Amino acid sequence: MSVFKDQITRIVQSVPSGSVLSYGQVAAYTGLPRAARQVGLVLREMEEDVPWWRVVNNSGRVSITGNWRADKLLQSKLLCSEGVEVGSDFTFVIEKYRFRPTDEQLKEFQLESDYREKVMLKYQL
Repeated sequence: MSVFKDQITRIVQSVPSGSVLSYGQVAAYTGLPRAARQVGLVLREMEEDVPWWRVVNNSGRVSITGNWRADKLLQSKLLCSEGVEVGSDFTFVIEKYRFRPTDEQLKEFQLESDYREKVMLKYQL
C-alpha cells in the first residue's frame, strides 16, 4: 500500500460516526492540500473496511457519480443512519457535522507544526 493510501485510510478511520469531512480536508491532512481528486480516486479503489461514506463534497453535498461501488442513495442512507440529516436533494449543513480533529490528532497525521497551524485556521479547528 502506498504512503498516500495509508494516510487516507488512517484519516478516514479517525472520523467518528455522525461526522463528515471533505475530500479537500482529507487531502490537507495528508499534507497534499491540492490532492482532493486523488483522495476520491483512492477511496474509490479501497477494499479495506474504511467508512468512505463520511467523505463528502465540501459544499455539503453527497456527490458520488460514475463507476463507484455505491451510489448517492447508499451514501445518504449510511450518513442518515449515523445521525447526519441529509435532504432529498442529497445536501446537508456540512459545518454542523464537519470533523474537526484536535491538534493531537493532527500531530498523529504527522503534519509539521507550521502546516498544522495553517490547516487549523482554514478549517476553524
